[in-house]
Amino acid sequence: MLEFFEKIPLIGKVPFAKLLLVVGGILTVVGFAAYLFNYAALNFGGFFYGIPMLLGGLAFKITELKPVPITVEPTAAVEALRSTQATATQKEIFKDVTRYRYGERAHLATALKFLGLSPTDEERPELIGIYETTIDESYTLVLGFDSPMVKFATWQKKLGKMDQFFGPGVRLVLEETEEEDMVKLSLIATPAAAPLPETIAA
Repeated sequence: MLEFFEKIPLIGKVPFAKLLLVVGGILTVVGFAAYLFNYAALNFGGFFYGIPMLLGGLAFKITELKPVPITVEPTAAVEALRSTQATATQKEIFKDVTRYRYGERAHLATALKFLGLSPTDEERPELIGIYETTIDESYTLVLGFDSPMVKFATWQKKLGKMDQFFGPGVRLVLEETEEEDMVKLSLIATPAAAPLPETIAA
């Protein structure tokens, strides 16, 4: 059910739980007011639609996962490279982590578990920022993780597995930042070289 709702574009861009709570709350109040003033039609409509929407909003709020902040706005040059170089994996990661999600505890939780970087929920690194840039004139997606329980040496040991997981078409660069417990993972597009022009026989 939650997967179905996530496929609706608007839900990923707005806090759907809040929307349901506001609309459901208004309709429920209208229903109570109509009951007190004996307006049967409004009374029925307010309760029939308002209470289920209110309860639905509460359920969504409990399972809501907020979008990861975009820490640097992309330049026009980056946006141009995105359209020509970004891989399907890069696009999917950016789309998934920058929208509201429901029924998940953390962004990229499944990926981190598969890579052996999430021994438990408590130890799992947290994705706290994302941005797009260029490295060596190639489109790059940068993921910033707060990783106090999984040390940088462990990340380095998983580089080979990460190459397979995030590939093909990208190379990975891991960096230990000056901020304590911060790990930066850059996914750099490696577009295929353009074919050489055919030689025209004299």
